[in-house]
Amino acid sequence: MSRLSRIAERLERVLDLAERALLRIAGPGATAADFERCWAFRWDASTGRLLPVPQPQLFSLDDLVGVARAVEHLVRNTEQFVAGVPSNHVLLFGERGTGKSSAIRGLLPRFGPRGLRLVEVHKQDLLQLPAVLDALRLAERYRFLLFCDDLSFDVGEPQYRELKAALEGSVVAPPANVRIAATSNRRHLMPESMEENRAARLDGGGQLRLAESAEEKLALADRFGLVLGFHGFDQATYLEIVDRYARKAGIPLSREQLHAEALRWALDRASRSGRTARQFVDDLAGREALTRA
Repeated sequence: MSRLSRIAERLERVLDLAERALLRIAGPGATAADFERCWAFRWDASTGRLLPVPQPQLFSLDDLVGVARAVEHLVRNTEQFVAGVPSNHVLLFGERGTGKSSAIRGLLPRFGPRGLRLVEVHKQDLLQLPAVLDALRLAERYRFLLFCDDLSFDVGEPQYRELKAALEGSVVAPPANVRIAATSNRRHLMPESMEENRAARLDGGGQLRLAESAEEKLALADRFGLVLGFHGFDQATYLEIVDRYARKAGIPLSREQLHAEALRWALDRASRSGRTARQFVDDLAGREALTRA
């Protein structure tokens, strides 16, 4: 036993030295000066600390077309949060390329000067969510949106449990200066099967009851107080987005020619979204620049 104790002590010293070395390599985490200077941060799971993002990729909410109602509710909820009055965690769901992530990033230019800060946490790092919340709890002067982008879970993933507990259900209340904002292509964040729908049943009072597996999948999404849908665009909305980006890029094509090329691009991509519109205009602007060179 004494030999094992000595080995354990040596291993503990080695681990302590390794941790100190990692901290020296990574440098200090976010400081009070960083919170004042930077609007965006990311959680570094390898060192367990917040790291500032000096030049985050921002977005203007005015450039979001076709999702006005969802953006209006998102802005209102953020206004409540920044003002220190009751507000909700928010889930943005819908088709790819419809502006979910852009809407979250678009909050920073509007609310960053008033103390809103964005903290990006990747899905695989949600196991460290209690540590993230503890780090943000100390910076009471600021309001933090904990941003989980493109979130979805398979059955049994442990990150699901951590997020569910942080939203509601843990004996430790989340900090008052933190709200979770997630985006997903799935309304309920988890895959759903026809078999689960078949397992639904009627109770003695004639009420429809979902199967236990379906109830479990609904339990996480239901913990987001504000759930906003970002749905696919029709052709008119897609072309309106193309027009907006083309004006900003200074593309000299006629409206008819611009729309014809934009529709061909969307057909080739089998997608008619805001992302597709931006990619088309970026490609067109690049070709035009090479022609003028």
